[in-house]
Amino acid sequence: MASPFSRFRVSLQKTSQKGGVMFFLRNCQIFHTFIFDFNTHDNMVKIFCVNTQTSKTFPEGTTLMEMLPEFDFKQPYPILSAKVNNVSQGLKYKAFNSRQVEFLDYRSYLGRSVYSNSLCFLLTKATSDVLPDAKVTIRRPISKGYFCSIRKADGSEFTQEDLDRIQTRMRRIVDEDLPFRRWEVRLEEAIELFSKLGYEDKVKLLKTSNDVYVNYYTLGDTADYYYDVLLSSTGYMKVWSLTMYRGGLLLRIPDRHHPEQLAPFIEQPKTFEIFSENLRWNKIMGLENVGDVNLACARGEASDLIKVAEALQEKKIVQIAEEIDRRVHLKNPVRIVLITGPSSSGKSTFCKRLSIQLKACGLHPVSFSTDDYFVNRLDTPKLPDGSYDFDNFDTVDHEYLQNDIIKLLNGETVEVPEYNFTTGIREMNGKRLKLEEGMVLLVEGIHALNPRLTDRVPDNYKYRIFINTITSISLDDHNCIPTSDNRLLRRILRDFNKGAFTARESIANWPNVRRAEVKWIYKFQENADVLFNSTYILEFAVLRAHAERILMTIPKNCPEYSDAHRLKKFLNYFTPVSDKDIPATSLIRSFIGGSNF
Repeated sequence: MASPFSRFRVSLQKTSQKGGVMFFLRNCQIFHTFIFDFNTHDNMVKIFCVNTQTSKTFPEGTTLMEMLPEFDFKQPYPILSAKVNNVSQGLKYKAFNSRQVEFLDYRSYLGRSVYSNSLCFLLTKATSDVLPDAKVTIRRPISKGYFCSIRKADGSEFTQEDLDRIQTRMRRIVDEDLPFRRWEVRLEEAIELFSKLGYEDKVKLLKTSNDVYVNYYTLGDTADYYYDVLLSSTGYMKVWSLTMYRGGLLLRIPDRHHPEQLAPFIEQPKTFEIFSENLRWNKIMGLENVGDVNLACARGEASDLIKVAEALQEKKIVQIAEEIDRRVHLKNPVRIVLITGPSSSGKSTFCKRLSIQLKACGLHPVSFSTDDYFVNRLDTPKLPDGSYDFDNFDTVDHEYLQNDIIKLLNGETVEVPEYNFTTGIREMNGKRLKLEEGMVLLVEGIHALNPRLTDRVPDNYKYRIFINTITSISLDDHNCIPTSDNRLLRRILRDFNKGAFTARESIANWPNVRRAEVKWIYKFQENADVLFNSTYILEFAVLRAHAERILMTIPKNCPEYSDAHRLKKFLNYFTPVSDKDIPATSLIRSFIGGSNF
């Protein structure tokens, strides 16, 4: 159908009124005049605030920072950022259309991310001011902070005096409350800028990007690139500290529950060592950041990288099996191997691969999961909202489980239960176990390293394994990859492929999973005899093709979309790699499908 104005001729004339435009619509001899004043506040937007469940109107172009005082809600901590239509935005975001806004403080995941990224920029800015041409590398989160290294331009050792000067400069920048400024430029302009600055890590990342325009930030005269939004200014960063740590430094951050104080320092020597081991291999392979990996894939090296990654994991499993075999033959032999790790770390597949290597050593492993000792669904502990707390230690009938372990160690035959996850009932299906000479018992589950689970079993009988996803590669020198995102993507894929949960449900439940891990699992990580890192250098490249289509099923109008959008944006940095060369025994197969275990 033709437009009702299709027969009109249009001419424009600027009026004497400032900012006004007069439109003339002429149809034969009839003139119609309309005057629009673009500088008045007639053009308003309606903002629905999730925090107050109320709406207010504002002139187009009003920033979130300007809107915030108009909404009255409890703010125990400073507002750092917001979700706008369930997408993360900084407080300088301008609304030109009606929007839904949820203001966030440090206690939210996105709030912590904005604060931490801004803090990393503060460190690099202060370092460039104090030690010109020094290279700052922010390696990974550890010990409730970020492990960083600083290489001085003259090659001399980084000292406590250097750290003190940088910390003093950081404090001064915070006191000056300097703004973080965001710039949107063509990809080629950003590549040219960072080439001139000598940031080859960012150049590689951007060159393998498929974006037309990208954002970068400046703080004073210092430019940097961050894939997430930053704070509006440096004055927000009141809580942090720097300390020398294991040949580098630790940038400590606020506590997630009490942002007014630093997160408590937790020494993690075994975690640091497994991270350092992977970092050494990355350097040997010339793959220190995502740009390196993308360029290697572009050269057709993906298949070889997969083979190397699998070989490194298998080599580590062989070493663990040989150590168990050695301890089994001691005067006080190991008789039980306890295997644990957080959600989606690959515990079950690791257990099966370890069993094969133990058989190659001449041992006879028998195994069961602590999940089979779950209490019946009706007896499962519940969360405050009334939902089942499946990660609670008391979800496992630990007295029953430990009694069976002791019977097995005493040479008795035990009928092991099997938990029916459909009915929520523990069943006896005739599965009998007995430990004969040369046999070793493998117990796998999230509570396997909890001392209460086996407190009546002598310690010398136990060999403890903790499996984690310690992501050693970074996007670039200043952008770490959150380890939890690695596991969240794995969990989304596994749940979706098994038909257990939708992607939206997996994301919605993830905060409960993370809280339970902190409470029940990670506190025992450093008690392990060995840590196994289940990450994969090409993992995100392989997961991308599988995850993107699943993440797209999450509607934009639900809270979980913010995580889906963030993960899709993150995956876009990786050149996708086919899974055709991933073997059926790979840990990754348990999440993407095609595992023969």
